[in-house]
Amino acid sequence: MEKNKKTLDAPIKLKVLVTIVNRKKADFYTSVLEGFDVTTSQVIYGQGLASKQILQYLGLSKTDKAVIISIVKENKIKEILASYEDKYFKVKDSNGIAFTIPLSQMIGINAYKFLSGLED
Repeated sequence: MEKNKKTLDAPIKLKVLVTIVNRKKADFYTSVLEGFDVTTSQVIYGQGLASKQILQYLGLSKTDKAVIISIVKENKIKEILASYEDKYFKVKDSNGIAFTIPLSQMIGINAYKFLSGLED
């Protein structure tokens, strides 16, 4: 016989925000995130794998990218993306993409408290 498992609902839902931008714009986008109580972001530097023909077709020249992985409060996502969009059109050479992934389960109350900004 299986015991009843009790699940706790988190008071603040979290999402993983993935932002992929030109490498030289990584600091700019991480500074945008700092204004939205983002407790942690990790920047990973990479290089795109598109062929020269595809780059020419799309009008792109460089493939050096930064992938910014952040844990954000769900209620801040729309505000962050609106800020990205607002700044995107004001900054030269701002090509990028951002998307979210739901963070549905987490083990460890202290990790959750840190990521959601509920630390004592």
